[in-house]
Amino acid sequence: MSIVVVEPGPLAVVQDGGRPGLAHLGVSPSGALDRAALALGNRLVGNDGGCAGLELLFGGFTARFAAPAWFAVTGAAGQIVLDGRPVDLHLAQHAEAGAVLTIAAPAAGARSYLAVRGGIAAGQVLGSRSSDLLSGIGPAPLRAGDVLAVGEHPLAEVPLLDFVPVAEPSAGVVEVRAHPGPRADWFTSAALEAFYAVEWRLSASSNRVGARLDPPRTPAHAAGVEQHPVPLLERAITTELPSEPMVAGSVQVSPDGRPTVLLADHPVTGGYPVIAVVATASLDAFAQLRPGQLVTFRHA
Repeated sequence: MSIVVVEPGPLAVVQDGGRPGLAHLGVSPSGALDRAALALGNRLVGNDGGCAGLELLFGGFTARFAAPAWFAVTGAAGQIVLDGRPVDLHLAQHAEAGAVLTIAAPAAGARSYLAVRGGIAAGQVLGSRSSDLLSGIGPAPLRAGDVLAVGEHPLAEVPLLDFVPVAEPSAGVVEVRAHPGPRADWFTSAALEAFYAVEWRLSASSNRVGARLDPPRTPAHAAGVEQHPVPLLERAITTELPSEPMVAGSVQVSPDGRPTVLLADHPVTGGYPVIAVVATASLDAFAQLRPGQLVTFRHA
């Protein structure tokens, strides 16, 4: 069983549960950014939770099944078409040999997940099939013409479901929970207050390594020219900080006062002070934020 990639879209990568516990080797955890979406896809097709699937950024994905297969698409909702027939998100679907699957760009959210019964059988590196875009560990991002092997069918049956209640990703302001960071005392009281009060805007330069955040820009006049935002997160301690261990969810603040939330492919050390750490339960939300979308932090 295999899948032939016809069009990968902007970015399609193989992801599973990642490589936790290897920071002492300099290896980031990686894995699916929207862990709940990939886990749901695996459950829908009867896979074990550790099976690898495909993480698709902004759709544009087309593939052909070389043999009959069960699959499910979860996460951000783009139009899903199988051999010219629309099919539902968040439900197991059956494809005949030669069937062509197309997943369009979502109207809300950023990342869709394709789970196939048996899992994507890419080569394992350090116990995981995940692509790590920072270090280059694991499978490379997919290209047109790639042939993806699929593993053996699991023992579990495909669940008989006709509806799975899953909320669509929000297109508005997304609220996430965060704990005080280990270097929160390096910032002024005004900066700490601003961090939890301001609606931050996701930068277009964000990726799987980190979500870079800018303050909302305010139009300078009726013509719509925008002012550069004023740095908000002023440091009370300005001395040099030696590099420290970093975990996913760490909110580093660069010298210009902009925060960056470290995500799955983050470096395992960093030299910018961490003002807060996003709660584990809130991290999946960053997988579905779109450039320009607003996010606000609340105390965990």
